[in-house]
Amino acid sequence: MSIPVWVLLGFATWTLLLLLGTVGYYRWSRIMSGRATVREWSPDRVQGSARYQRAMRAHANCVENLPVYAAIVVAALAAGVDTPMLDALALMLLGARVVHSLVHVIPEQTEAVAITRFVFFFIQFLCLVGMGGIVAVNA
Repeated sequence: MSIPVWVLLGFATWTLLLLLGTVGYYRWSRIMSGRATVREWSPDRVQGSARYQRAMRAHANCVENLPVYAAIVVAALAAGVDTPMLDALALMLLGARVVHSLVHVIPEQTEAVAITRFVFFFIQFLCLVGMGGIVAVNA
């Protein structure tokens, strides 16, 4: 498998781990301790702690960006594009995704933390644009 495909698997794995380790843990710890019931959780209203709400947004951001990355990987595979730069950008994207998620969830959200989070989001954006460009030019 190519590095972009491995990164796609890594991105999907990270999305699931983030869900289980943050949102899932928060909800099930409340359910198992009797502080909440399964039916109380609703995606249509604000619930839980500030960290839980940030975890929900971080997971949603992964879910929103995963198909974009997957489309670029599928296009690269279909066009037979496999370059070292494509590999490097894919790895950089995954690293930036993980750091972005962690910065979103773990620390309190000060101005400096929000700027840091945006920087890692923007790195991902640039990686996606760069990868799309590489695929388009080399197809």
